[in-house]
Amino acid sequence: MSDRRDSSSQETVGVLADFDVGTLAERFEAWGCKPSHAKRVLRAFYDGADPASISKQRLPQGLKERLPELWSERAATLAVRQVAGDETTKLLLRLGDGRTVESVLMPDFRADRAAGCISSQVGCAMGCDFCATTKTGFERNLTSGEMVEQFLALRREAQTIGRKLQTIVFMGMGEPLLNLDAVLAAVRRLADNSLGALGWRQITVSTVGIVPGIEALTATGLNFNLAVSLHAPDDATRARLLPMGKRFPIADILAASGRFQASRGRPVTIQYCLLAGVNDSLEQAHQLADLVGARRMHINLLRYNPTGLSLRGVEYAPSADESAEAFVAVLRARKLVAHFRRSRGKDIDAACGQLRRREEIARGVSGSGS
Repeated sequence: MSDRRDSSSQETVGVLADFDVGTLAERFEAWGCKPSHAKRVLRAFYDGADPASISKQRLPQGLKERLPELWSERAATLAVRQVAGDETTKLLLRLGDGRTVESVLMPDFRADRAAGCISSQVGCAMGCDFCATTKTGFERNLTSGEMVEQFLALRREAQTIGRKLQTIVFMGMGEPLLNLDAVLAAVRRLADNSLGALGWRQITVSTVGIVPGIEALTATGLNFNLAVSLHAPDDATRARLLPMGKRFPIADILAASGRFQASRGRPVTIQYCLLAGVNDSLEQAHQLADLVGARRMHINLLRYNPTGLSLRGVEYAPSADESAEAFVAVLRARKLVAHFRRSRGKDIDAACGQLRRREEIARGVSGSGS
């Protein structure tokens, strides 16, 4: 939460994105105002109302006088916008401490809809070797308010191109399950009918496979979706690509994911980025089918956006079209639900972390404390 303070009370003022209905009601009550006003104020905020509209609200004068500062200050503001030829829009948002995070708006196949991708951390500690985000290292967790601000920014972007932000995935910078409390707080606000009103089934939380985190998600009982970034069908290959593979074996990850799936009654999505000569052989396709087959999970194949030399000095390349098609053909022949996620934003810094890295280089920032 922002560290601005009210001069008369010396209390932390914060920004509206930091609050849910309960905590804002408590703040109003501390100000001597009716807590019942909290829901109406937050509803207007999530709807994108202008701060000037406060004066038109049926609110006590004392509350109207205190709301503008709370309303107008934002947990994140736009620093850079990139728009691709396919209308994919990448936003670089600057946080209150000067650090930056990325969010992405992706047009849906339906002309009136779009999907959004939200970051959960500044940088990332997972060290995935083919990912651009890992090159800047991990700096800090995002607050729930900073994640809500990404959602609101993407919703505004969607509206400007005549689309509705229909779905959100926590799959940007960072590992959501290592910032679980804040992620869940943001998810609750996005799904809440009186706030973001997105709906539970329209939200997906993605992970590289933090088994205790997956178990914690299952225990919440919240009705969102789960996606797991696998990227290899065997532990040895996976450990080379994702260092976390040394800690959590694939068998344990899939077992935990299976428990989440059974508790929700909807398939978990397995993310698999095809890398030429690394994880795209026909043998590996059969291995993946053996792993996933009986679990009836959905496989989402990703086409790699090159990011230059990795931390290990490897220059990964996307699988050739014929290799990718042969890979998915094996999966489908094995009766699995498998599809390619449409490649987006090829003419901009499409891969996660690329835009932030480019901006840091331009500013002469090494990656920490930007």
